[in-house]
Amino acid sequence: MKKLLMGLLAVGLVIAMAVPASAFDSEFGGYWRTRAYMQSDFAGNDSGAQDLKQVDTRTRLYYTAVFSPDFKFVNKFEFNNTWGDTVGGDIGTDGMGIFRIKNSYANFNLGSVNFLIGLQGRTFHRGFMFDDDFAGAVVTFNGPGFSIPFTWVKAYEGGMGKDQNDYDVDYYVVNPTFSFAGGSVTPSLAYMYSKDASNWASMKIEGTKIFESKIYIVGLDADLKFGAGSFWFTGMYEGGDVAVTAAGESVDLKAYLLALGGSFNAGPMDIHGQVFYATGDDNTSDNYEAFYIPRGRSYYWAEIMGYGIFDNQVSANSCADQISNIMAANIGVGFKVSDKVKLTADLWYAKLAENNAAGDDVLGTEIDLKLTYSLMKNLNLDLIGAYLFAGDATYKGANDSNPYEIGTRLSFSF
Repeated sequence: MKKLLMGLLAVGLVIAMAVPASAFDSEFGGYWRTRAYMQSDFAGNDSGAQDLKQVDTRTRLYYTAVFSPDFKFVNKFEFNNTWGDTVGGDIGTDGMGIFRIKNSYANFNLGSVNFLIGLQGRTFHRGFMFDDDFAGAVVTFNGPGFSIPFTWVKAYEGGMGKDQNDYDVDYYVVNPTFSFAGGSVTPSLAYMYSKDASNWASMKIEGTKIFESKIYIVGLDADLKFGAGSFWFTGMYEGGDVAVTAAGESVDLKAYLLALGGSFNAGPMDIHGQVFYATGDDNTSDNYEAFYIPRGRSYYWAEIMGYGIFDNQVSANSCADQISNIMAANIGVGFKVSDKVKLTADLWYAKLAENNAAGDDVLGTEIDLKLTYSLMKNLNLDLIGAYLFAGDATYKGANDSNPYEIGTRLSFSF
């Protein structure tokens, strides 16, 4: 780890000495957090199989070289440690395997067209479809009141050799945004293709390898504001087909996702809520009807069932952030006690869209409480408590127990 950091520092010094100071400006930023938390009975019973008490730290450092208003070189690095582990959190704190290059890309404009080339992050449909980092390119045409980006995600590289390109997996997305007074709408068309995706471990349906893949998604985001209120909508339909045998036997995809949310501010208080539904597969036809993205989707929701702030595990049988085969609804309220203190309470209810093998569907009702205290500018302390009244779809059997978690997070950004 120390050798790696010294190497990066050496490269930076060489560049700084080789390039005149007036050639570019430097921008620095970052994010840091430390979390201490306990999670109990996440298996849905009192076996203790998933009980956890730990402290962890994340550091993100951002560096951007600004050559001109139309040309930037953007880099983001990340360090993760669990206190007391053997890869950097133990005595000495100099383990390997915890340093990550999250982003490294060129950002430049040629007239009204913007280019982002390299390792970068992107969100489609609020994360219901995609919210992750990737290697690829985004080309965006910007006009008055609208923008039209085209995104290429290189999901998997087949390698070198005869016909190895057949194993490549690529995502292509066009999602123009049209802005107007009071809101915006973003329709989209996504296509995920591979001639043979069987080498990519992420490309499976319920454990079955996928060979030729032709998946398309048509979607729409809408965001509206009315006075003190704001509302959003996301809808997607998924179609296409995937081959589940090398001989070409295929399965048609027919799935959809709908989500709606909003908030209303009334002085120191805000009321917010959302509901989403994603289809599951009922196993009664030749079609595959569960909403499916091979990799990249990530939508955080409830603290226990949907990752939340302590995002290392979720309660048993929940889809976590991979929204599929679920219906969930939320209502919450936030209250600003003072300039430094805010209280938030959320109530969640979730069930499976299609019953499990035992005929059960209720995941449960969850209560989430959070207190946020601003210790000083940019430095915040969060106190979180969550409790899940688990349903039979979470766990059904002897020694059932309701999952709960308690924790705190200290964080700042700059």
